[in-house]
Amino acid sequence: MNVSSAVKVAAAASEPVECEATLVKRAHACAAIAALNAESVDCEARFPAEAFEAIRAQRLLGVMIPRDLGGDGASMSEVADICYQLGRACASTGMIYAMHQTKLACLLRHGMNSEWHRHVMKEVCDKQLLLASSTTEGQRGGNIRSSDAAVQRVGEGITLERAATVISYGLEADGLVTTARRSEESIDSDQVLVVFLKQDYLLDKILGWNTMGMRGTCSSGFMLKASGRAEQVLPEPYERIHSRTMMPTAHLLWASVWAGVSAAAVERARLFLRKAARQSDGVMPPGAAHFTQAAASQKSLRATLNSVLRRYERHHVDDAALTSIEFQTSLNMLKVDASERAVAITLEALRACGLSGYRNDGEFSISRYLRDALSSPIMINNDRILANVATASLLEETPDTLLD
Repeated sequence: MNVSSAVKVAAAASEPVECEATLVKRAHACAAIAALNAESVDCEARFPAEAFEAIRAQRLLGVMIPRDLGGDGASMSEVADICYQLGRACASTGMIYAMHQTKLACLLRHGMNSEWHRHVMKEVCDKQLLLASSTTEGQRGGNIRSSDAAVQRVGEGITLERAATVISYGLEADGLVTTARRSEESIDSDQVLVVFLKQDYLLDKILGWNTMGMRGTCSSGFMLKASGRAEQVLPEPYERIHSRTMMPTAHLLWASVWAGVSAAAVERARLFLRKAARQSDGVMPPGAAHFTQAAASQKSLRATLNSVLRRYERHHVDDAALTSIEFQTSLNMLKVDASERAVAITLEALRACGLSGYRNDGEFSISRYLRDALSSPIMINNDRILANVATASLLEETPDTLLD
Protein backbone atom coordinates (compact mmCIF):
# COMPACT_ATOMS: atom_id res chain seq x y z
CA MET A 1 0.00 0.00 0.00
CA ASN A 2 1.45 3.41 -0.95
CA VAL A 3 1.53 6.33 1.50
CA SER A 4 -1.47 8.19 0.08
CA SER A 5 -3.62 5.04 0.15
CA ALA A 6 -2.49 4.28 3.69
CA VAL A 7 -3.43 7.78 4.82
CA LYS A 8 -6.93 7.44 3.30
CA VAL A 9 -7.48 4.05 4.93
CA ALA A 10 -6.09 5.34 8.22
CA ALA A 11 -8.47 8.31 8.18
CA ALA A 12 -11.39 5.94 7.64
CA ALA A 13 -10.28 3.77 10.56
CA SER A 14 -10.88 6.58 13.04
CA GLU A 15 -14.55 6.73 12.05
CA PRO A 16 -17.09 4.59 13.96
CA VAL A 17 -17.40 1.09 12.56
CA GLU A 18 -20.02 0.45 9.89
CA CYS A 19 -22.29 -2.51 10.64
CA GLU A 20 -21.70 -4.11 7.24
CA ALA A 21 -17.90 -3.80 7.38
CA THR A 22 -16.22 -7.19 7.55
CA LEU A 23 -13.64 -8.06 10.18
CA VAL A 24 -10.98 -8.14 7.46
CA LYS A 25 -11.81 -4.61 6.32
CA ARG A 26 -11.92 -3.32 9.89
CA ALA A 27 -8.57 -4.91 10.66
CA HIS A 28 -7.10 -3.57 7.42
CA ALA A 29 -8.11 -0.04 8.36
CA CYS A 30 -6.49 -0.37 11.79
CA ALA A 31 -3.34 -1.91 10.31
CA ALA A 32 -2.94 1.12 8.05
CA ILE A 33 -2.83 3.40 11.10
CA ALA A 34 -0.49 1.04 12.93
CA ALA A 35 1.89 1.07 9.94
CA LEU A 36 1.93 4.87 9.77
CA ASN A 37 3.02 5.08 13.41
CA ALA A 38 5.18 1.94 13.72
CA GLU A 39 8.51 3.75 13.35
CA SER A 40 7.78 6.30 16.06
CA VAL A 41 6.36 3.61 18.36
CA ASP A 42 9.62 1.69 17.95
CA CYS A 43 11.97 4.68 18.22
CA GLU A 44 10.22 6.14 21.27
CA ALA A 45 9.39 2.77 22.88
CA ARG A 46 5.85 4.03 23.40
CA PHE A 47 2.43 2.43 23.46
CA PRO A 48 0.84 2.41 19.95
CA ALA A 49 -1.92 4.78 21.01
CA GLU A 50 -3.02 5.74 17.49
CA ALA A 51 -3.46 2.12 16.45
CA PHE A 52 -5.53 1.30 19.53
CA GLU A 53 -7.67 4.38 19.08
CA ALA A 54 -8.51 2.96 15.66
CA ILE A 55 -8.98 -0.57 17.06
CA ARG A 56 -11.49 0.80 19.56
CA ALA A 57 -13.26 2.84 16.87
CA GLN A 58 -13.52 -0.31 14.74
CA ARG A 59 -14.71 -2.26 17.81
CA LEU A 60 -12.11 -4.99 17.44
CA LEU A 61 -11.32 -5.58 21.11
CA GLY A 62 -14.44 -7.66 21.75
CA VAL A 63 -14.73 -9.51 18.44
CA MET A 64 -14.36 -12.95 20.05
CA ILE A 65 -17.21 -12.36 22.49
CA PRO A 66 -20.63 -13.81 21.54
CA ARG A 67 -23.15 -11.54 19.89
CA ASP A 68 -25.58 -11.72 22.82
CA LEU A 69 -22.94 -9.98 24.95
CA GLY A 70 -22.17 -7.39 22.30
CA GLY A 71 -19.33 -8.98 20.34
CA ASP A 72 -18.98 -10.47 16.85
CA GLY A 73 -18.66 -14.14 17.84
CA ALA A 74 -15.44 -14.30 15.81
CA SER A 75 -13.62 -17.61 15.39
CA MET A 76 -10.03 -18.23 16.43
CA SER A 77 -8.99 -18.14 12.77
CA GLU A 78 -10.61 -14.74 12.30
CA VAL A 79 -8.86 -13.35 15.37
CA ALA A 80 -5.56 -14.89 14.21
CA ASP A 81 -5.97 -13.13 10.86
CA ILE A 82 -6.41 -9.79 12.63
CA CYS A 83 -3.21 -10.51 14.59
CA TYR A 84 -1.44 -11.30 11.31
CA GLN A 85 -2.59 -8.06 9.69
CA LEU A 86 -1.63 -5.96 12.70
CA GLY A 87 1.71 -7.80 13.02
CA ARG A 88 2.58 -6.95 9.42
CA ALA A 89 2.00 -3.29 10.19
CA CYS A 90 3.46 -2.99 13.71
CA ALA A 91 4.68 -5.96 15.73
CA SER A 92 3.97 -4.28 19.07
CA THR A 93 0.39 -3.50 18.07
CA GLY A 94 -0.14 -7.08 16.91
CA MET A 95 1.36 -8.58 20.06
CA ILE A 96 -0.65 -6.37 22.40
CA TYR A 97 -3.82 -7.32 20.54
CA ALA A 98 -2.88 -11.03 20.71
CA MET A 99 -2.24 -10.88 24.46
CA HIS A 100 -5.55 -9.10 25.06
CA GLN A 101 -7.46 -11.72 23.05
CA THR A 102 -5.69 -14.54 24.91
CA LYS A 103 -6.94 -13.20 28.24
CA LEU A 104 -10.39 -12.71 26.78
CA ALA A 105 -10.44 -16.30 25.53
CA CYS A 106 -9.86 -17.48 29.11
CA LEU A 107 -12.89 -15.52 30.32
CA LEU A 108 -14.99 -16.83 27.46
CA ARG A 109 -14.23 -20.50 27.99
CA HIS A 110 -14.01 -20.55 31.77
CA GLY A 111 -16.11 -17.62 33.01
CA MET A 112 -19.37 -17.82 31.08
CA ASN A 113 -21.16 -19.26 34.12
CA SER A 114 -19.99 -16.38 36.31
CA GLU A 115 -22.18 -13.28 36.30
CA TRP A 116 -19.22 -11.08 37.26
CA HIS A 117 -17.09 -12.29 34.36
CA ARG A 118 -20.00 -12.09 31.92
CA HIS A 119 -20.40 -8.46 32.99
CA VAL A 120 -16.71 -7.84 32.29
CA MET A 121 -17.08 -9.34 28.81
CA LYS A 122 -20.04 -7.08 28.11
CA GLU A 123 -18.01 -4.10 29.34
CA VAL A 124 -15.16 -5.07 27.00
CA CYS A 125 -17.60 -4.80 24.11
CA ASP A 126 -19.52 -1.74 25.27
CA LYS A 127 -16.49 0.29 26.39
CA GLN A 128 -13.79 -1.47 24.33
CA LEU A 129 -11.71 -2.27 27.42
CA LEU A 130 -8.13 -3.46 26.95
CA LEU A 131 -6.99 -6.33 29.21
CA ALA A 132 -3.35 -6.88 30.16
CA SER A 133 -1.66 -10.04 31.38
CA SER A 134 0.41 -10.69 34.50
CA THR A 135 1.86 -14.21 34.47
CA THR A 136 5.60 -13.52 34.89
CA GLU A 137 6.77 -13.18 38.47
CA GLY A 138 9.97 -12.70 40.45
CA GLN A 139 12.86 -14.93 39.43
CA ARG A 140 10.70 -17.58 37.78
CA GLY A 141 10.92 -16.00 34.34
CA GLY A 142 8.57 -17.59 31.82
CA ASN A 143 7.46 -20.47 34.05
CA ILE A 144 3.83 -19.48 34.16
CA ARG A 145 2.82 -22.78 35.77
CA SER A 146 4.23 -21.67 39.08
CA SER A 147 3.33 -18.72 41.31
CA ASP A 148 4.87 -17.15 44.41
CA ALA A 149 2.17 -14.68 45.38
CA ALA A 150 -1.07 -16.01 46.83
CA VAL A 151 -4.63 -14.75 46.87
CA GLN A 152 -5.55 -13.76 50.39
CA ARG A 153 -9.15 -13.98 51.54
CA VAL A 154 -10.42 -11.06 53.61
CA GLY A 155 -14.05 -11.69 54.52
CA GLU A 156 -15.99 -11.61 51.24
CA GLY A 157 -13.07 -9.98 49.48
CA ILE A 158 -9.59 -10.84 48.20
CA THR A 159 -6.22 -9.11 48.06
CA LEU A 160 -3.09 -9.87 46.06
CA GLU A 161 0.43 -8.43 46.16
CA ARG A 162 2.69 -9.62 43.37
CA ALA A 163 6.17 -8.70 42.12
CA ALA A 164 5.37 -8.87 38.42
CA THR A 165 8.61 -8.53 36.47
CA VAL A 166 6.65 -8.10 33.22
CA ILE A 167 3.21 -6.58 32.67
CA SER A 168 2.97 -5.62 29.03
CA TYR A 169 1.17 -2.28 28.44
CA GLY A 170 0.23 -2.35 32.13
CA LEU A 171 -0.22 1.41 32.46
CA GLU A 172 -2.38 1.59 29.34
CA ALA A 173 -4.71 -1.29 30.15
CA ASP A 174 -8.22 -1.02 31.58
CA GLY A 175 -7.82 -4.23 33.54
CA LEU A 176 -5.51 -7.18 33.99
CA VAL A 177 -5.69 -10.93 34.29
CA THR A 178 -3.16 -12.51 36.63
CA THR A 179 -2.11 -15.90 37.89
CA ALA A 180 -1.62 -16.51 41.62
CA ARG A 181 -1.47 -19.31 44.16
CA ARG A 182 -4.97 -20.29 45.26
CA SER A 183 -4.21 -19.50 48.92
CA GLU A 184 -1.28 -19.02 51.26
CA GLU A 185 -1.42 -22.74 52.09
CA SER A 186 -1.31 -23.82 48.43
CA ILE A 187 1.75 -25.17 46.66
CA ASP A 188 3.20 -23.02 43.87
CA SER A 189 1.53 -25.02 41.08
CA ASP A 190 -1.96 -24.81 42.64
CA GLN A 191 -2.95 -21.67 40.80
CA VAL A 192 -5.99 -19.59 39.95
CA LEU A 193 -6.63 -16.86 37.38
CA VAL A 194 -7.98 -13.56 38.70
CA VAL A 195 -9.46 -10.60 36.82
CA PHE A 196 -8.98 -7.10 38.20
CA LEU A 197 -10.30 -3.89 36.67
CA LYS A 198 -8.28 -0.68 36.75
CA GLN A 199 -9.99 0.65 39.88
CA ASP A 200 -9.02 -2.54 41.73
CA TYR A 201 -5.23 -2.21 41.65
CA LEU A 202 -2.14 -0.03 41.87
CA LEU A 203 1.05 -0.50 39.86
CA ASP A 204 4.40 0.62 41.26
CA LYS A 205 7.11 0.43 38.61
CA ILE A 206 10.13 -1.68 39.57
CA LEU A 207 11.71 -2.44 36.16
CA GLY A 208 11.91 -0.51 32.89
CA TRP A 209 11.60 -1.65 29.25
CA ASN A 210 14.58 -0.68 27.10
CA THR A 211 14.82 -3.58 24.67
CA MET A 212 16.04 -4.51 21.22
CA GLY A 213 12.57 -5.05 19.76
CA MET A 214 8.85 -5.18 20.60
CA ARG A 215 9.53 -1.83 22.22
CA GLY A 216 5.96 -0.60 21.95
CA THR A 217 4.59 -3.37 24.16
CA CYS A 218 5.95 -1.35 27.12
CA SER A 219 6.48 -4.54 29.12
CA SER A 220 7.82 -2.99 32.32
CA GLY A 221 7.89 -4.67 35.72
CA PHE A 222 5.59 -3.60 38.53
CA MET A 223 4.69 -4.31 42.09
CA LEU A 224 1.02 -5.15 41.76
CA LYS A 225 -1.26 -4.44 44.72
CA ALA A 226 -4.86 -5.45 44.06
CA SER A 227 -8.07 -6.02 45.94
CA GLY A 228 -11.51 -7.11 44.88
CA ARG A 229 -14.31 -9.57 45.41
CA ALA A 230 -13.94 -13.33 45.70
CA GLU A 231 -16.04 -13.80 42.54
CA GLN A 232 -13.31 -12.15 40.46
CA VAL A 233 -11.36 -15.42 40.70
CA LEU A 234 -12.24 -17.64 37.75
CA PRO A 235 -14.01 -20.73 39.10
CA GLU A 236 -11.86 -23.35 37.35
CA PRO A 237 -8.26 -24.12 38.41
CA TYR A 238 -5.56 -22.50 36.30
CA GLU A 239 -4.10 -25.91 35.43
CA ARG A 240 -7.25 -26.58 33.41
CA ILE A 241 -7.41 -23.06 31.96
CA HIS A 242 -3.77 -23.25 30.87
CA SER A 243 -3.99 -26.48 28.88
CA ARG A 244 -7.38 -25.84 27.31
CA THR A 245 -7.23 -22.12 26.59
CA MET A 246 -4.27 -20.02 27.69
CA MET A 247 -1.50 -21.98 26.01
CA PRO A 248 -3.35 -22.91 22.80
CA THR A 249 -4.67 -19.38 22.23
CA ALA A 250 -1.39 -17.68 23.07
CA HIS A 251 0.64 -19.90 20.76
CA LEU A 252 -1.83 -19.60 17.87
CA LEU A 253 -2.11 -15.81 18.13
CA TRP A 254 1.56 -15.13 18.84
CA ALA A 255 2.49 -17.27 15.86
CA SER A 256 0.09 -15.23 13.74
CA VAL A 257 1.80 -12.00 14.80
CA TRP A 258 5.26 -13.41 14.03
CA ALA A 259 4.03 -14.65 10.67
CA GLY A 260 2.86 -11.10 9.99
CA VAL A 261 6.23 -9.63 10.96
CA SER A 262 8.15 -11.98 8.67
CA ALA A 263 5.62 -11.39 5.88
CA ALA A 264 6.32 -7.65 6.09
CA ALA A 265 10.05 -8.32 5.80
CA VAL A 266 9.51 -10.56 2.75
CA GLU A 267 7.34 -7.90 1.10
CA ARG A 268 10.00 -5.26 1.68
CA ALA A 269 12.63 -7.54 0.13
CA ARG A 270 10.32 -8.14 -2.85
CA LEU A 271 9.98 -4.39 -3.44
CA PHE A 272 13.75 -3.94 -3.17
CA LEU A 273 14.43 -6.64 -5.77
CA ARG A 274 11.84 -5.26 -8.16
CA LYS A 275 13.42 -1.82 -7.99
CA ALA A 276 16.93 -3.22 -8.32
CA ALA A 277 15.92 -5.30 -11.37
CA ARG A 278 14.30 -2.29 -13.06
CA GLN A 279 17.46 -0.26 -12.58
CA SER A 280 19.71 -2.96 -14.05
CA ASP A 281 17.74 -3.98 -17.15
CA GLY A 282 16.17 -6.96 -15.48
CA VAL A 283 19.36 -8.41 -13.98
CA MET A 284 18.61 -9.69 -10.49
CA PRO A 285 20.97 -8.68 -7.68
CA PRO A 286 23.03 -11.32 -5.80
CA GLY A 287 20.55 -11.47 -2.91
CA ALA A 288 17.71 -12.78 -5.09
CA ALA A 289 18.34 -16.37 -3.98
CA HIS A 290 17.80 -15.36 -0.36
CA PHE A 291 14.46 -13.83 -1.29
CA THR A 292 13.42 -17.10 -2.96
CA GLN A 293 14.18 -18.96 0.27
CA ALA A 294 12.40 -16.35 2.41
CA ALA A 295 9.26 -16.37 0.25
CA ALA A 296 9.07 -20.17 0.19
CA SER A 297 9.57 -20.40 3.95
CA GLN A 298 6.90 -17.77 4.51
CA LYS A 299 4.38 -19.80 2.51
CA SER A 300 5.30 -22.88 4.53
CA LEU A 301 4.83 -20.99 7.82
CA ARG A 302 1.39 -19.77 6.76
CA ALA A 303 0.40 -23.30 5.72
CA THR A 304 1.53 -24.74 9.06
CA LEU A 305 -0.30 -22.07 11.02
CA ASN A 306 -3.49 -22.53 9.00
CA SER A 307 -3.34 -26.30 9.52
CA VAL A 308 -3.03 -26.00 13.30
CA LEU A 309 -5.77 -23.35 13.43
CA ARG A 310 -8.13 -25.69 11.59
CA ARG A 311 -7.28 -28.55 13.94
CA TYR A 312 -7.83 -26.35 16.97
CA GLU A 313 -11.24 -25.26 15.73
CA ARG A 314 -12.21 -28.90 15.17
CA HIS A 315 -11.06 -29.96 18.65
CA HIS A 316 -11.59 -26.94 20.92
CA VAL A 317 -14.93 -28.22 22.25
CA ASP A 318 -13.62 -31.76 22.67
CA ASP A 319 -11.65 -31.89 25.93
CA ALA A 320 -10.16 -35.31 25.24
CA ALA A 321 -8.83 -34.28 21.81
CA LEU A 322 -7.70 -30.84 22.95
CA THR A 323 -5.75 -32.14 25.94
CA SER A 324 -4.25 -35.18 24.22
CA ILE A 325 -0.48 -35.41 24.42
CA GLU A 326 -0.20 -35.34 20.63
CA PHE A 327 -2.26 -32.16 20.18
CA GLN A 328 -0.75 -30.33 23.17
CA THR A 329 2.68 -31.16 21.74
CA SER A 330 1.68 -29.83 18.32
CA LEU A 331 0.55 -26.54 19.88
CA ASN A 332 3.78 -26.17 21.81
CA MET A 333 5.84 -27.03 18.75
CA LEU A 334 3.90 -24.48 16.70
CA LYS A 335 5.24 -21.79 19.01
CA VAL A 336 8.80 -23.08 18.65
CA ASP A 337 8.55 -23.61 14.90
CA ALA A 338 6.85 -20.28 14.13
CA SER A 339 9.27 -18.28 16.25
CA GLU A 340 12.39 -19.90 14.79
CA ARG A 341 11.08 -19.65 11.23
CA ALA A 342 10.04 -16.01 11.62
CA VAL A 343 13.62 -15.13 12.58
CA ALA A 344 15.09 -17.20 9.74
CA ILE A 345 12.72 -15.71 7.15
CA THR A 346 13.45 -12.17 8.29
CA LEU A 347 17.20 -12.82 8.15
CA GLU A 348 16.85 -14.12 4.59
CA ALA A 349 14.91 -10.98 3.67
CA LEU A 350 17.70 -8.89 5.17
CA ARG A 351 20.32 -10.73 3.09
CA ALA A 352 18.17 -10.25 0.00
CA CYS A 353 18.23 -6.49 0.54
CA GLY A 354 21.90 -6.34 1.48
CA LEU A 355 23.10 -2.99 2.82
CA SER A 356 19.74 -1.37 2.04
CA GLY A 357 18.12 -3.81 4.45
CA TYR A 358 20.86 -3.45 7.04
CA ARG A 359 20.43 0.31 7.30
CA ASN A 360 18.14 1.69 10.00
CA ASP A 361 16.91 4.35 7.59
CA GLY A 362 15.66 4.04 4.04
CA GLU A 363 12.63 2.44 2.45
CA PHE A 364 14.05 -1.11 2.44
CA SER A 365 15.30 -1.33 6.04
CA ILE A 366 14.64 -4.73 7.66
CA SER A 367 16.02 -3.61 11.03
CA ARG A 368 12.76 -3.20 12.94
CA TYR A 369 11.30 -6.46 11.62
CA LEU A 370 14.41 -8.40 12.63
CA ARG A 371 14.62 -6.86 16.10
CA ASP A 372 10.94 -7.60 16.69
CA ALA A 373 11.19 -11.15 15.34
CA LEU A 374 14.14 -11.90 17.62
CA SER A 375 11.83 -11.58 20.63
CA SER A 376 9.87 -14.65 19.55
CA PRO A 377 12.22 -17.50 20.60
CA ILE A 378 12.69 -16.00 24.08
CA MET A 379 9.05 -15.10 24.73
CA ILE A 380 8.48 -18.15 26.92
CA ASN A 381 11.88 -19.53 26.05
CA ASN A 382 11.92 -22.21 23.36
CA ASP A 383 14.45 -24.22 25.39
CA ARG A 384 11.97 -24.43 28.27
CA ILE A 385 9.20 -25.58 25.91
CA LEU A 386 11.38 -28.18 24.20
CA ALA A 387 12.50 -29.60 27.55
CA ASN A 388 8.89 -29.96 28.67
CA VAL A 389 7.78 -31.44 25.34
CA ALA A 390 10.61 -33.98 25.39
CA THR A 391 9.14 -35.72 28.45
CA ALA A 392 5.62 -35.78 27.00
CA SER A 393 6.89 -37.01 23.62
CA LEU A 394 8.26 -40.19 25.21
CA LEU A 395 4.66 -41.25 25.82
CA GLU A 396 3.57 -40.86 22.20
CA GLU A 397 3.35 -43.71 19.71
CA THR A 398 4.89 -43.47 16.24
CA PRO A 399 2.07 -43.35 13.63
CA ASP A 400 1.69 -46.38 11.36
CA THR A 401 0.48 -44.28 8.43
CA LEU A 402 1.29 -40.94 6.80
CA LEU A 403 -2.34 -39.84 6.68
CA ASP A 404 -4.31 -38.44 9.62
